[in-house]
Amino acid sequence: MARNRRFIIHLSLLFFLMARCVFAGGWPTFAHDPQRTGWAFGEDAISPANAAQLELKWKAHLNNAPKALSDLTAPVVASVATTAEGVKTLVYVGGSSNHLFALDAASGKIVWSKTLRTDAKPVNADFWLCPQGINATPVIDEKAGIIYEIAADGKLFGLDLGTGAVKFGPIQFVPPFSKNWSLNLSRGIVYTSISQGCGGAQSGIYSMDVRNPMHPVTKDLLVDRDGGGIWGRGGPVIGLDHRVFAADGDGPFDPSRGFFGSSVVAATLGRLDLADYFTPDNYAYLTQYDLDFGSGSAVWFAWKNYDLICVGGKEGVLYMLDADLLGGKDHHTPLYATSRLANDAVSFEGEGIWGAPSMWNDIPEGQTWVYAPVSGPVSKQAPHFPITNGPHPHGCIMAFQVAMDAVSGKPVLRPAWVSGDFDLPEPVAIAHGVVFALSTGENPNQVALSGAIINQGYKGLLTNAQRIRNTTHAILYALDAQTGKTLYDSGAVISSWTHFSGLAVAEGQIYAVDHNSNVYCFGLKKAQN
Repeated sequence: MARNRRFIIHLSLLFFLMARCVFAGGWPTFAHDPQRTGWAFGEDAISPANAAQLELKWKAHLNNAPKALSDLTAPVVASVATTAEGVKTLVYVGGSSNHLFALDAASGKIVWSKTLRTDAKPVNADFWLCPQGINATPVIDEKAGIIYEIAADGKLFGLDLGTGAVKFGPIQFVPPFSKNWSLNLSRGIVYTSISQGCGGAQSGIYSMDVRNPMHPVTKDLLVDRDGGGIWGRGGPVIGLDHRVFAADGDGPFDPSRGFFGSSVVAATLGRLDLADYFTPDNYAYLTQYDLDFGSGSAVWFAWKNYDLICVGGKEGVLYMLDADLLGGKDHHTPLYATSRLANDAVSFEGEGIWGAPSMWNDIPEGQTWVYAPVSGPVSKQAPHFPITNGPHPHGCIMAFQVAMDAVSGKPVLRPAWVSGDFDLPEPVAIAHGVVFALSTGENPNQVALSGAIINQGYKGLLTNAQRIRNTTHAILYALDAQTGKTLYDSGAVISSWTHFSGLAVAEGQIYAVDHNSNVYCFGLKKAQN
C-alpha cells in the first residue's frame, strides 16, 4: 500500500514537472532535470516526421583556452532571462579557463561573459586527469534568476541570468583545483561531486545551501580516499524520493570505514547522511581490471510501483536498482542486470558504458525506454536486439524497454534496438520521439602502448598532446526513439571533437560544443513560401 501511495505521489510530481517544462521550455542542468533523465518533457517542435529537416542555425566561437582535454561544459538553457534588450532565451556554457558565457539562443550572439576571479594558483601544470579549470556543468535556478558555477579555485558563484552580475558569493564550496562535476539543484541546495584527488580533495558528494546568501551551509559525504572517486559527468542524481545518488569509481571497498569503491551510494537529501549503497558481488574483479562505475553516471525514474536507478560502467553491464533498497538486504543484489553489452577486451579505455543512461516515457504508448551510450564493439555476450541499424565497430546507442518479468514479478530491461556506428557516444537527449546523440570523435587512449611515459607524477599515462592525437570531428545524430533509425546527421558541420560533454534541447533547438571552444545550434529549416 505504501508503494502505491508513493507511486501516485511520484506520478503527480512527474506531471507537475512536465507542465512546468512546457511553460518554461529550458534545459536548466546536465541531462535536463535533477533526475538526469535527458528527457525534454515539453518539447514537440521536432518529431520523427520532420527531423530530417534539421540544419545548423548558428555557430559561435568563444574566447576560451582549453585545459588539456577540457574546454566548454555541456550547455544549459534558460527560457526566461531579463537582459538589457528585453526577455530572451539564453544558452550558457562554462569555459575551462575560468569563464562563463551567455549566448542569445536566437542568434548565437554573446549577451554577456564573466571571468570568475581566482585568488589561488595551482601547484602543478594542467594535466588531462586534473585540468585545474572549470569542469562542472553549471545549473540554473530560473525562479531566482541565477546560474551557479564553480570557479577553478573551488568558489561557488551565483550570477544573474540576464546580466552576469554577481548575486551570490563567491563562497568556498570545494577545495581549490579539485575536479568537480555537473552541478545539481534541489530545494535551494546546490550539489556536486569530486573525483581523482585533484587539488588534494577527497572524493564524495558535496552540497551548499544557498537559500541565505549571508549564511551558506556546506556539507559533504566522503566515499573514497585513494580511488577514482565520483567522476561520472552527470554528477549527483536527485530522486523524487528525497535521496541523492552517485556512482563511485575504483578504490577500496570497506563500508565500516566509509569506503565505497565501485559502488552506487545514496545519501539523504540536504543532510547528506549515508542512506544506502549497492556494490556488485564481483567487486574484486572490477577492481583488478579497473572496470568501475566511474565512467557512467546514473539516471533515476519512477515506473509502476518502483523507484528505479539505471547505471553502468566500464564493465559493460547495465544495472537496474531499486532506488529504495539499492542492493537488496545484502547490498549486492540488483533488481536486474544485463549480460555484458560491450568490452569483451576487458579494457578500461573507451570500452563499455561511458556517459550515462537516459530515459523516455512514451506516454501515448505507455512505454518507458532506457538508452545507454556504449563504447567499443558489441559484446558476444550481449542479448539479442530485435532491430539493428548497421555495423557499429566503435560504439553505439542501445535502447531497452522497461518491462515486468512474468516469473519474478520484477522490472527488467528488454532489448529493443541498436543504433549504427558512433565514434564514442555521449549521453543522449530525448524529445517527442526523437533521440539526439553525439558521436564525440575523441581519442579514448589513456596509457602508453609502449614504454613508460611520466607526466606530472602519473606513470604510464599519455601526455596532454598525445591524448588529442588521432581525434576526428563530432557528429550530431537524430534517431527514431522507437527504432534507432537515423533521421539526420550533421556530417562535417562540427569542426572538432568533444570530451565528456552533453547536449541540450530547448524550444525546438539542439545545442552542442566542441574542443575548439565553439557552440553549435541546430534547428528545423524554415518552411519555404
